[in-house]
Amino acid sequence: MSTATSTTIVGNLTRDPEIRYTREGQATTSLGVAVNRRWQNRESNEWEESTSFFDVVTWRDLAENVALSLTKGMRVVVSGRLEQRSWETEDGDRRFKVEIVADEVGASMRFATVDVHKVERHQNVDVDADPDAGTHDGSSADAEDEAIGAGA
Repeated sequence: MSTATSTTIVGNLTRDPEIRYTREGQATTSLGVAVNRRWQNRESNEWEESTSFFDVVTWRDLAENVALSLTKGMRVVVSGRLEQRSWETEDGDRRFKVEIVADEVGASMRFATVDVHKVERHQNVDVDADPDAGTHDGSSADAEDEAIGAGA
């Protein structure tokens, strides 16, 4: 059983996705998602509203597809796991941040339509030469930490 905390959110992008690459060439994209909640107060019958903001990180092909496809304001569905990371500021203070590391990101079709295009990927890996080539366990924490940076 996995110890990761899975979550799914639906909301609007607060900024255009920002793509970066690690020194090893792995793509990573960071994006912000605002999730709005609206309910009627039973005592006053007034409508109340609350907005939560989430930072989302994507990796590899998903990161490139997100950067090419999504823009600020679009409604998206994000599914992934919660991860906490920490860093030390220049002043020596320890900072912590919880992010969603996305496994899936898609456009919400509740208020919009989409035109889906399958992306052709070409791997430059000789599988016969290395039987483990092209396999990955998804746990590149060092590369992820390096790409995200100390203060991001």
